[in-house]
Amino acid sequence: MPHDLPPWQVVYQQTRRWIDAGVFEALLHDLRELIRIADKRNAQPSAMILDSRTLQSTPESGARAGYDGAKRLKGSKVHLAVDTLGQLLALRITPANEQDRDQVAALAEQVQKVTGESVEVAFVDQGYTGESAARQAEQHGIRLEVVKHTEAKKGFILLPRRWVVERSFGWMARFRRLSRDYERLSTVLAGFHFIAFVCLMLPTAMKALAASGVSMN
Repeated sequence: MPHDLPPWQVVYQQTRRWIDAGVFEALLHDLRELIRIADKRNAQPSAMILDSRTLQSTPESGARAGYDGAKRLKGSKVHLAVDTLGQLLALRITPANEQDRDQVAALAEQVQKVTGESVEVAFVDQGYTGESAARQAEQHGIRLEVVKHTEAKKGFILLPRRWVVERSFGWMARFRRLSRDYERLSTVLAGFHFIAFVCLMLPTAMKALAASGVSMN
């Protein structure tokens, strides 16, 4: 910690209190609504994109890590649900060996809770194919739409909708604390993702407020 701040134990303890109380999550959802309204959109989205990324484990997180055979990496998997602007709606932390399609129900439930059940469609990749994933989504009033690669692809191809969540993962790569899974608790790892998105969204929200003539004081 920088020398002009309290000891790291004090800072971490207070951060844990705020994470457990849902402070950062609530702030994130308020900022997301503000940004959407400023962008001439409905406050709550009607579509979302699902995907996941695997974070390599560390000695701190190794006890709850799993092995991702596709990426040949031991660690934790971060499952994200974002709106069409790439702003975070919900997330879930699992061992890396957990399948993406098995997390659809939990993510859909979280998303519908924070959006007032406004989401109607979820864009996903081929990792979410199958009747099980579609059925989980349908139980929460959401239709899964799989965005597939072209059969004969060469080089980089920008897939409709899918690039949005990939950009969100790119945003997360700016934060060294999220480059690997450094946390003993999965709830803290989730909390730091909310904090990161709040940091990213604040400048946009402040510009939106300034453009509307709302005082920042």
